[in-house]
Amino acid sequence: MKKVIVLLTAIALVMSAPTQAQNKLTAAETKAGWKLLFDGTSTKGWKIFNGKSDGTAWKVADGALYLDASTKEGRGDLITAGEYENYEFSYDWKIAANGNSGLLFNVVEDPKYSAVYVTGPEMQVLDNNGHPDAKIHKHRAGDLYDLIACSEETVKPAGEWNEARIISNKGKYEFWLNGKKVVTFTMHDAAWDEMVAASKFKSMPDFGKAKKGHFALQDHGDQVWFRNIKIKELK
Repeated sequence: MKKVIVLLTAIALVMSAPTQAQNKLTAAETKAGWKLLFDGTSTKGWKIFNGKSDGTAWKVADGALYLDASTKEGRGDLITAGEYENYEFSYDWKIAANGNSGLLFNVVEDPKYSAVYVTGPEMQVLDNNGHPDAKIHKHRAGDLYDLIACSEETVKPAGEWNEARIISNKGKYEFWLNGKKVVTFTMHDAAWDEMVAASKFKSMPDFGKAKKGHFALQDHGDQVWFRNIKIKELK
């Protein structure tokens, strides 16, 4: 009987615990210096890389910023208006069945670059159970795409929200996925250069060279959703 009472009490506490509103900062987060990069209602603060379209394929519904893959108009990779260097960056994502996308960072916007991946490394967004890329080592969800595989798999199935985080502090990086640190690496040193030289990015001379840049939400042709996009810049 005591075990039943304890179990019922625990369930009641979980059900009564307050849930944080989506795309909102708590008082503690605001005090700590966090800022929202997505307001939950519009694409304000975002733009299409190199102005390749008007961006109307990126829409907002139910508190999520998503790519409407059913349309051919307004497509392209969506990037932040601002550039960032040292930070803790947090976001939620979910992907459609068999879908592929990504979150890129240190993206340099310039007409001489054809795409965001020419300069910016990527934290992979993928349906590991359905997309062919999942069969390729270092191409699975949460991986530093084509460079470092996750230390463990923590991704949720297609259609479910994942909590992701990227920490950048003076060239040292951490990837977190659903509460677990899954990738660590250092950029801009000899080991980084060797790793890039052994990857598919070896023919891109400016890949992974920038120390700061835009964040990018990748248009890989599949339906993908993002929310709770926020950042705390580190000094």
